[in-house]
Order: sequence, then C-alpha cells, then structure tokens
Amino acid sequence: MTRVKVSVLMAVFNTPFDLVIRAIDSVMNQDFKDFELLVIDDGSTVDLSLDLMRYCVKNQDKISYIRCKNEGQSFAINRAVHFAKGEYITIIDADDEYKSNHLSSCLHEMEHADLISSLTETVVSSNEDYYVADKYDLHKNIHVDDCILFATLFGKKEVFKSIHFENRYSADSCFYEQASKKYKVKKSQKRTYIYYRNIASSITAIHKQSRVLHN
Repeated sequence: MTRVKVSVLMAVFNTPFDLVIRAIDSVMNQDFKDFELLVIDDGSTVDLSLDLMRYCVKNQDKISYIRCKNEGQSFAINRAVHFAKGEYITIIDADDEYKSNHLSSCLHEMEHADLISSLTETVVSSNEDYYVADKYDLHKNIHVDDCILFATLFGKKEVFKSIHFENRYSADSCFYEQASKKYKVKKSQKRTYIYYRNIASSITAIHKQSRVLHN
C-alpha cells in the first residue's frame, strides 16, 4: 500500500456541490503535495453523489471516493480512518476551505505534539456568529477561538485509530480531551483554516436555530 504523509478526510452529506468543490480545490491547491484526500459521502442524494464521483475521478491520483449510508459526520470520519494511508490525519468540513499553506503549517506544529487543534479565520454574517453553545451549558455561548473545532484537528494516525469520535454535540472537544490523557496535545495560534459560519445549511447554523426554537 502506497504511503503518504497526510490523509485529509472530508465527510459530505448534501452540502451544496459548489461548496464541496471549493473545499476539495483548496486541498488540491496546497503548497505541500504529499497528501491524499478521502471524500466520504455520508448518504447524500443520488444527484450529488454522481457529481462527487465524477469530480473525484478527475483527480483519482489524489482523491478516493467512499459512499456509505447516512450515520453522521463522526461515524463517517471514524470509518475513513481505516482507509487512510497517511502518517498524519486531518479533516476538512465540506463547506469550509484551507489556505494554501494549511497542511505545511500544521506539519510544522507537530514537532512537539501528537495532536493539535488550531484557530480559524472565521467568516461571519454578524458578530453573534463568532459564538457557539458551550458544551457544559447549552444555554451559554463561548467564542469559537475558545473551542476545539472538528476540522482543525491534525495529528498522528495512531491518535485517530485509538480514539473514536462520538456521535454527539462537541464530539471534537471530547476527542481532544480524551487524547490529552494519553498524548501530547496543543492549540496552535495559526489561522490557516477558513471556517464559514455564515452558511445557513451548516451543522452549527442548524443547531443554533434549533436552540432558538426550543428556548
């Protein structure tokens, strides 16, 4: 099995195709080239799945397409870890993107860590988009800079193989906390991940709307 330095995992569930392409292209345009991209189609509509397959085939030397039944992002990423060939594993959300130096910057941070999380360049429509529900009290909000964000996680493959993401809110921070008990973890101050908080169909936007309806 051909090895690569970094495996990038992306779960897709009915994300608009233009946003998925933006995410994929941002991975393909990295200044660091020793990577693979695993696109996990988490049970999207047939039309989107066909579009995804066609796009992935164009770059099949770098991209693998995997389709599975819909079980949620956590399970999709857990499944993808088993197919990953990289020494390191990281994630990208289907509606976000990397700056061109994201992978190389993350690798530089790994000299004294097994797993990192990083800050983001956060794109918002209003100031309130900088805040998300606190996992300890869903009625309180915390700034995204104070969170562990799923797709900014970057670490050694053994970390992702030994710890699984749970299907729950704040699965990212729970993963990071579990890892900290066994591995060297740190929060990077670099902002090479572009996090779009202004997309109405995103998981976080849907969760925020649900909170409003139930309060």
